[in-house]
Amino acid sequence: MTRTGTRTRTALGTTAVAFTAALVLAACSGGGGGSHPNASGSAKAGPGTRVTVTETEYALKLSRSSFTPGTYTFVSDNHGKITHALSIDGPGVEDAKTKDVNSGQQATLTVTLKKGTYDLYCPIDSHKQLGMDKHITVG
Repeated sequence: MTRTGTRTRTALGTTAVAFTAALVLAACSGGGGGSHPNASGSAKAGPGTRVTVTETEYALKLSRSSFTPGTYTFVSDNHGKITHALSIDGPGVEDAKTKDVNSGQQATLTVTLKKGTYDLYCPIDSHKQLGMDKHITVG
């Protein structure tokens, strides 16, 4: 093979590797979508302060207990054996909820909290009545 043929093949190989790397990066970076109050299916953290809500049968455990007014991204982390979800109601936030979250999965919910009391609960079946209900005070 000639030197020109070798250089051409090397250049094509390098271009192919660079193109593949660019495709992988584009696929992994996801869109920059804003914060919709009715949930994101992914566990990617959104804007604001991140709060993990560990869900089990039948309890909610929050990663923090103190809240000031501002934007929060709640990460619903299902450590239970059955499907759960997270819903938040309070001043300026009504029926904001995640998608249903299967065991071992996560979903996010970004909301802006004002001063006041909020109810965080699992809206599936009677999970709220069985103990998956937390009240937080902001401010």
